[in-house]
Amino acid sequence: MGDSASSSYVHKSLGGGSVADVLLWRNQSGAIILLVSSTGFWFLFERAGYNLLSFVSNVLLLLVAILFLWAKSASLLNRPLPPVPNMEIPEGFANKAADGILVLINHVLSVASDITIARNPIRLLQVSFVLWAISYVGTLINSLTLVYIVILLSLSLPVVYEKYQEHIDDKLNSTSKVIRNISRKIPIPVSKEKKYQ
Repeated sequence: MGDSASSSYVHKSLGGGSVADVLLWRNQSGAIILLVSSTGFWFLFERAGYNLLSFVSNVLLLLVAILFLWAKSASLLNRPLPPVPNMEIPEGFANKAADGILVLINHVLSVASDITIARNPIRLLQVSFVLWAISYVGTLINSLTLVYIVILLSLSLPVVYEKYQEHIDDKLNSTSKVIRNISRKIPIPVSKEKKYQ
């Protein structure tokens, strides 16, 4: 792998916690569990043709039946009841999730404002290209397959980047320079403001 400085940079940029350890394969058991479970779910839903709603209802039915039988047998055999956790969402977690959603919504509204009010053609082209790419990929690939591909890429790209960071950064810098030179050649229309009397 690369040196410790680039290794810690990639680890920190991925969040620095257990998620980064899984994505960089430092926690191999977690990465293998994620890979095998995502492959299993993809095969179950995409290739075997199983439906998500029927899968969730069957799993919940099995869980309820097991808990019911466990509770009945526990009362007959004088054993403790099954340990069912308290099913409540903590207020702090709900507030944190709401704050995250608020930041995301404000960013989307900021981009929309930048396009409509400021009439930024570069931002319009960026958003249009991303939306067109998502639409095009959506016509080619099922959304579950797309999620599976994203999981596979998230398990492979950070490791490759960590190993070959210098080469990738050099190529990205040269590509960025070429794109900046091309974008400077595109004329930006100047909007003429109307005068109101």
